[in-house]
Amino acid sequence: MATINLGAIKFNWKGAYNSSTTYAIDDVVSSSGNSYVCIQAHSNQAVGNATAYWNIMSSAGTNGTNGTDLTSTLSARGDIVFKGASALTRLPKGTAGYYLKQGANDPEWAAVSGGDVVKLATVNVSAASTISIDGNGSWVDNSVYGSYIFIIQNLSTSNDSSSSEVFWRMNTGGSPFTSSAYYSIVTSTDANSGSSSNGSTKRWADASWGLSHNNMDGEAHRTGYGKIEILNTGGNNIGGSGDYYVNMMSDFISHHSNSSTVYRNAQMGWLASNASLFSGISIFPTGGNIDDGIITVYGRKR
Repeated sequence: MATINLGAIKFNWKGAYNSSTTYAIDDVVSSSGNSYVCIQAHSNQAVGNATAYWNIMSSAGTNGTNGTDLTSTLSARGDIVFKGASALTRLPKGTAGYYLKQGANDPEWAAVSGGDVVKLATVNVSAASTISIDGNGSWVDNSVYGSYIFIIQNLSTSNDSSSSEVFWRMNTGGSPFTSSAYYSIVTSTDANSGSSSNGSTKRWADASWGLSHNNMDGEAHRTGYGKIEILNTGGNNIGGSGDYYVNMMSDFISHHSNSSTVYRNAQMGWLASNASLFSGISIFPTGGNIDDGIITVYGRKR
């Protein structure tokens, strides 16, 4: 009958290799990240050099590619590592708000696309004689957006008299454009429980465009709502000769001061100047302040 050595039916882990230790068959040691098993009892036979005494069990691989030591690959908080063409590769931390997507071969960071219409800014109005909603140097990019839409909610004035009509100007380079170069055709509608009426007018070579028709209410529950859209903001889009003009459309309803009458003011027109590109709008009443409102800006991509 065969004799079984109960002390040698499993590997015997001996830790890191030590040249002063005597090793027996099936002793296992580590050296430089590799593991070796003794196949012949001995002493002072270095691992890796005496294959008659040691067999390699596992190899650590090269630094930075074995998944155990990435110090040379990852260098900053937020880094990500992936398998590149020939080695592990570092993908640096992405910009806040970006997402990770798969490129042609490797992962990469990308900006979130809002589709053709992108929300750019929200302005909460506080009492002032002029409210500027301007993205000069920030959210305005006329090379990306061909038009901008301003959604106006709860706009009110502090002066409930007939002098609290509201007007607006286009901003260029961060400031209101005040020259007499505003042109538009305007239609207006008045309505209450007993009657309604329609009218039309124009703003020809004026210094602003109108927003509200008649005076506006200062009460929070009876205020103005509507939108302004600025078009052709990036210059001559069709490659034709001559000057280009920035165009606009607006549609706005407001409540008459302390009455049940509702007013609508709709217009289309242009700014007869191509001196500067669009950067925003400024809204102002003819009397008192703009004292409340929320204005949200969207960009429509080219």
